[in-house]
Amino acid sequence: MASTMLSLSSASAIASSSLAPQHNRPLGGSDHAAVWGKNKSNSFMKTKSRGRITMAIAVNVSRFEGITMAPPDPILGVSEAFRADTHEMKLNLGVGAYRTEELQPYVLNVVKKAENLMLERGENKEYLPIEGLAAFNKVTAELLFGADNPVIEQKRVATVQGLSGTGSLRLAAALIERYFPGAKVIISSPTWGNHKNIFNDARVPWSEYCYYDPKTVGLDFDGMISDIKAAPEGSFVLLHGCAHNPTGIDPTPEQWATIADVIEEKNHIPFFDVAYQGFASGSLDEDASSVRLFAARGMELLVAQSYSKNLGLYAERIGAINVLCSSADAATRYGPLMTGTPWTSCGL
Repeated sequence: MASTMLSLSSASAIASSSLAPQHNRPLGGSDHAAVWGKNKSNSFMKTKSRGRITMAIAVNVSRFEGITMAPPDPILGVSEAFRADTHEMKLNLGVGAYRTEELQPYVLNVVKKAENLMLERGENKEYLPIEGLAAFNKVTAELLFGADNPVIEQKRVATVQGLSGTGSLRLAAALIERYFPGAKVIISSPTWGNHKNIFNDARVPWSEYCYYDPKTVGLDFDGMISDIKAAPEGSFVLLHGCAHNPTGIDPTPEQWATIADVIEEKNHIPFFDVAYQGFASGSLDEDASSVRLFAARGMELLVAQSYSKNLGLYAERIGAINVLCSSADAATRYGPLMTGTPWTSCGL
């Protein structure tokens, strides 16, 4: 760690001290040796300056001083304000969650049952493969595409466990940045606030397509189709599988078919964010129909999943990134999506 010399004598002594020119200058290499000599571990030292004795102290300067504070999350900020508020009638309008009458997160009975089964079986905490828990990856892909879907039977889906939807999206963004350099992601206007942050962090360029029409309080379908057509060929089109965040407005089945037509025509790659499967209609299968429509067309696509909302697993950060490939061989070569780990082509 770099150091500076701070004199503890009076201002006049500092002005005349031979140490004064060394203020705010990092000490390293020969400079460091000249000041500290062989005893580099001393925190204090005495120096003579024109007949006066002054004491100097080494003040550590962090190498991380240049790092700026990240902006606060506006949604989580609401929750912080809620906790700080002492009003007895307060309501938390921040992150959506199942809650009890006491405003505590509600744990679903199915989750309690699963946890009890794990305890009864004596599940250990052994390291998982880099792709995550194989049994989880299998059933999450089946939940998304349908257990009897040909893409499952043909082993064309590569699934990697992620840190909920956010981590899964970030893995996909890293994949795009590495293997599709310069490719753009187009996202709906408006969209979930973190989408832009994720792609910015991954250095993936993005732009927006029309989605919400404030005049009709509905979907601007014509604007959406026009913008998807205008996007550079081979763009990734980020679509909300169901229960669009934040509008709650989803395309109709007929509109989804048209969207798929345009994406195929433009040689784009569909990229679904599925964070609310089961929320829109109450049916897990119906809410996955948009993804399954594209899969049935034989299209290759990315799908990020989250179980924070529909299973109330907020703290566990459970999710996955799926890549539907053109062949089982391509899916096998998909490789682990981990930072610093060599990835292989998925055949997209």
